[in-house]
Amino acid sequence: MDLDSIEVRVLGCLIEKQRTTPDAYPLSLNALRLACNQSTNRDPVVAYDEEIIRGALHRLGRRRFTRLTTGHTSRAAKYRHLLDEELRIDRAEQAVLAVLLLRGDQTPGELKQRTERMQPFDSIDELDDVLTSLIDRGYVVQLARRPGQKEERFHHTLSDEADDVEAPALAAPAAAVVPPPPRRDERLDKLEREVAELRAEVAALRADLGA
Repeated sequence: MDLDSIEVRVLGCLIEKQRTTPDAYPLSLNALRLACNQSTNRDPVVAYDEEIIRGALHRLGRRRFTRLTTGHTSRAAKYRHLLDEELRIDRAEQAVLAVLLLRGDQTPGELKQRTERMQPFDSIDELDDVLTSLIDRGYVVQLARRPGQKEERFHHTLSDEADDVEAPALAAPAAAVVPPPPRRDERLDKLEREVAELRAEVAALRADLGA
């Protein structure tokens, strides 16, 4: 995939906060900004403003990776991720992917420790099963060991930066079959959905501003 670093950070934060602070999820734009810019559990630490994050949300929304929604007790615009639906990944797979999105390359030991709040794993073997599932579907690759390292490292493949990492230690998954271009009716349906989502976003923003 070809997500940029901002989109990767936004998705990772949405997954993390869904699991660690469910009462505050979906996230408002300001809450998402704070999550993206927090200094703990992030590598690298960034300082995105709301405009940058809003742009990333718009791009992710067009790919159906995020969705604009509203809170149960508020009309404020809030955002949720759709990776579980779009990538067909379960709770454990989401937790592993979130850590890779937020902190870069990780060893199994690091992943087991850093997924604890989202999805505890009883053993490294259990975590390895999840990594194998993600690798089989092309969402994660195993990297070659660096000199002196005892554990393998793993890297997500959702970013356009994935091509710059070291060659994987395991064979790459087979190339996906490119689907045929959608029919005109399908394109129109997609455009109509995008227009409806944009209108909903504008309406929610106007409500926030008291328009």
